[in-house]
Amino acid sequence: MSIVEPNQSIGLTTISRTVASLAVSVVHTLERAVVGEDRMRTARGNAWEAVCADRARADRRAELDRLVAELAAARAAARRQQEQREHQPVA
Repeated sequence: MSIVEPNQSIGLTTISRTVASLAVSVVHTLERAVVGEDRMRTARGNAWEAVCADRARADRRAELDRLVAELAAARAAARRQQEQREHQPVA
């Protein structure tokens, strides 16, 4: 059976957590002061930026797919023309 001491000493982990918490608080306050309330980064803002980035990537991918399809069609047309010239009878 373990006995919990009421006066536990502060360990290294507790100190690290306290320092990290204070650092986050300072950075948050500094960001508010420098950037301003309206331009603060939020989870909603980060999510919206991610959605916009995904949409932009999808648009670029669709454009690239369209260009590849056009190139493939042009190459197939050129190949057909070459085959037609090769199979024409010589007069």
